[in-house]
Amino acid sequence: MIESTAQKGDVIWLYQAAQKIYPRSVSGRFARWRWSMVVLTQLVFYGLPWLAWNDRQAVLFDLGARKFYLFGVVLWPQDFIYLTGLLVMCALALFLFTAVAGRLWCGYACPQTVYTEIFLWIERRFEGDRHARMKLDQGPWNLQKLVRKGSKHLAWSGVALLTGFTFVGYFEPIRELPMEILTLSVSGWTLFWMLFYSVATWGNAGFMREQVCKYMCPYARFQSAMFDRDTLTVTYDQRRGEPRGSRPRTADPAQLNLGSCVDCNLCVQVCPTGIDIRQGLQYECIGCAACVDVCDDVMDRMNYPRGLIRYTSERAISGPLNGPVSGPLTGPAIETARRPSTSTPGNSEIWSHLLRPRTLIYTTILLSIFSLWVAALTVRNPLRVDVIRDRTALARFVEDDWVENVYRLQLMNSDEHPHRYRVSVAGIPGIRVASAAQILVDAASNRSVALRIQVPEATQPGHSMPIEIQITSDDPSRQPVLEKSVFLIPSD
Repeated sequence: MIESTAQKGDVIWLYQAAQKIYPRSVSGRFARWRWSMVVLTQLVFYGLPWLAWNDRQAVLFDLGARKFYLFGVVLWPQDFIYLTGLLVMCALALFLFTAVAGRLWCGYACPQTVYTEIFLWIERRFEGDRHARMKLDQGPWNLQKLVRKGSKHLAWSGVALLTGFTFVGYFEPIRELPMEILTLSVSGWTLFWMLFYSVATWGNAGFMREQVCKYMCPYARFQSAMFDRDTLTVTYDQRRGEPRGSRPRTADPAQLNLGSCVDCNLCVQVCPTGIDIRQGLQYECIGCAACVDVCDDVMDRMNYPRGLIRYTSERAISGPLNGPVSGPLTGPAIETARRPSTSTPGNSEIWSHLLRPRTLIYTTILLSIFSLWVAALTVRNPLRVDVIRDRTALARFVEDDWVENVYRLQLMNSDEHPHRYRVSVAGIPGIRVASAAQILVDAASNRSVALRIQVPEATQPGHSMPIEIQITSDDPSRQPVLEKSVFLIPSD
């Protein structure tokens, strides 16, 4: 079929080459919100590993020691359930925010969006805004172009290296890293991950940008499953805007049979993913609202009311006066659609449907899991105990007519202070602890000791009997830990 329709010598491409996107700078209320989130997230990311807590790093995931420090909490691999709860809460929060206002995470807090904004800001400082960057890329290579491009990449590399350094600082003590790097004593794996994360930041935020959001991120593919008719999304008011067309600022659009859209194409120029929001909601839209800011600015200059592109819901935009377009608007219909945004039909619809069954269920489940998670952390016993039988000596007779079993007692103290623990045993008449009954365990550490337990030889031979091993802390506020095991009594 392809050969029959194509002329000889024609080349049929199966894939269209990606066109480089040059986002235009924009200012406005949503741009200020976006940059506020950039500042907030980076203050947290770069500053958190430098905070100190009890003479140690406040947040440190020490993989080598298998200990995870989160301010006053020390977690071990056995505490994986708390990480699971945290991930479940993050997923539910994502579902809730998406059901309420679409891709808020993508537009304001996603690392890809945040670092793309930072790298774009640096790019504009060295190469100028959209048209200047396009002209520079299309021009020949000369000294000016080489200096601008080189300076930009040097600044990008500085941010990327700082990001990679900070990322590794969450897994190794960050205060020791600079000296290790300067003295060339840093380990190979540490250096590898530092450079790997730096190169990933440089490549994703500097070159791939919207390609990550459009083709690599899975969230764009399944977001529609979390949308409904009451979800707030960045939407172009087609009934008010169409038919679009340019006109003088002093012209009356009703007389020209035109809508409010002046077809300036600025909403496309500011979009970081290069889409035209006037074509409807698309999966590439990350909800950054840059098109809202630039369109509001155009409406102000044209002396039209704001809100041609705005956050609204499908139910609100398809209300009685904002219903689907059945044809061009003329005369009074245009004036009705252009009424001030404070009385735009559909605003009451938005707020009245904000608390709906889906969002209420998400909120209830999220708050319930969060309450249980906090309560579990609050009442969590910092002592963990494992009792393992010594397989090299299951049971043996010792002097003075006693039978002895040996166990391996593993104590993990996740508290920030050392504790002394007392071991006692019960379950068989006359049973006793023959080894040291008190064990000292340092702060945030573990200790393995041999536990020797004895019973009188006259106890029923040839039986295995259940016993209870109790470990009591010197801190009376802590509950004792009770472990069950079996005591073997050999036959005579």
